[in-house]
Amino acid sequence: MIALIERFTGTSWKDQGPAFLVGAGHGATHWIIATFYVLLPYLSKELNLSYTEAGSLITLFHGSSFLANAGSGAVVDISGRRIAVLAASLGIGAVALIAVGFSANIVWLIAPVAVIGATNNLWHPAAISFLSLKYPKSRGFALSIHTLGASFGDILAPLAAGSLLLIFSWQKTALISALPIFAVAVILLAMLEENREAPTEHRSGGGAGGYISGVVALIRNRSLMSLCLMAGFRSMTQNGLLLFLPLYLVGVLAASPLMLGFAIMAMQVGGIFAGPLAGAWSDRIGRQPIVLAGLIGTSLIVFSLTLVDSMGPFIALVSILGFVLFSIRPVIHSWVLDIAHDDLSGTAISVLFGMQSALTLIVPMIGGMIADLWGLKMVFYLLTATIVLATIITTGLAKEKSDHL
Repeated sequence: MIALIERFTGTSWKDQGPAFLVGAGHGATHWIIATFYVLLPYLSKELNLSYTEAGSLITLFHGSSFLANAGSGAVVDISGRRIAVLAASLGIGAVALIAVGFSANIVWLIAPVAVIGATNNLWHPAAISFLSLKYPKSRGFALSIHTLGASFGDILAPLAAGSLLLIFSWQKTALISALPIFAVAVILLAMLEENREAPTEHRSGGGAGGYISGVVALIRNRSLMSLCLMAGFRSMTQNGLLLFLPLYLVGVLAASPLMLGFAIMAMQVGGIFAGPLAGAWSDRIGRQPIVLAGLIGTSLIVFSLTLVDSMGPFIALVSILGFVLFSIRPVIHSWVLDIAHDDLSGTAISVLFGMQSALTLIVPMIGGMIADLWGLKMVFYLLTATIVLATIITTGLAKEKSDHL
C-alpha cells in the first residue's frame, strides 16, 4: 500500500512527514473557527442575537482576515521564518478562543473574533509557501495534505464541541477547546526545521525594489487575478455554508448539539478522501479539469439543499457536498503557485486569501438579513449563485499552467 501511495504521489513516505505536521497545524486553525461556528447558535440564543448580528460576527472574522493579508505574505517572503509564523498563529488564535469564553455580550466578542480571523489568515502564506517550496514536483499532493488537516480539524472540532456542550456551557466549551491548540504549536516548533537560509531575492531585482516589482507583476497578471476572483466566489459559498448550515440545522430542523456536530462532520469526511486524490491527480492532468468538476458538483448540490426538509436526506446531501466542495481547495492553491515565482509564493497566497476574504465578508451580513426577512432557506439560493459564478469564471481560465512571473 505504501509503495502504491509513493508511486501515485511521486513522494517517498518518509519525506511526507513535514507535510503531515503542517497539515496537523492547519487542522488546529480550523479547529478554532469550527468550534466558534458550533458555539454560535448557543451564544446567539443566550445573548439574544439576531441572525443579522450573528452574521456580523462572521463578517468581522473575514474582514480581519482580509486586513491580515496586507502584510502577512511580505513578512513570510522577506523574513523566511515560516515555522515561527505558524506557531504564533496557533498560539494567538487559541488565546482568542479563550477570550470568547469570557464574553458577556456581543461587544466583548468583537476583539477575540477579529483576532481569530487575523491569525487564521496569518497561517496560510507561511504554511502553503513552505509546502510549495519543499515539494515543488508534487505540489498538488502536498497541499492536499494541508487541506486534509483542515478537514480533520473541521470534523473533530464540531464533534468535540457538540459533545462538550452536552455537559458544559458554551463558555466552558470554548475554554476547554482552546487547550489542544497550544500543544500543536509546541510540536511544530520542536519538530519542523525553520528555514535558516537568507531570504532569496526576486529575479527582477534585489532588495525591496525587486520585491515590489514582483508584487506588481503578480497583480497585473490577468490569469492569476481571474483565478483569485474565482476562488473568492467559491469561498463565499463555502463560508456561507459553514455559517448558515448550523443555524439551519438548529433553527429549522431542530438538530441536537450532537446531531449538529455529526452533520458538520459528515460534510468534512468527503474532503478527507477526495482532497489527496484531487491534488495528486491535478499534478498529472492539470488543475482546470479537477476544479471545474468540483464546482459543477457543488452548484448542483447546494441548490438541492433547498428541496430537502428532513434530517436524514439533508445530512446525506451535505456529506456529498463536502466531497466535491473541499476536494478542490488544494488544487486552487497549487494553481496559484504554478503561476507565481517561488520568491513570491507567500505573497501570492496572501493575494488569493485576500480576495477570498474580501468577497466572503459580504455573505454573512447579506445572508443574515435575507434569513431575517425571508427565512434561512433563501440563503442557499444566494450561495448557489456565488458558486455558479465561480464555475463560469473557471471555464475561461487556461488549462495549462503559465510560466512563473
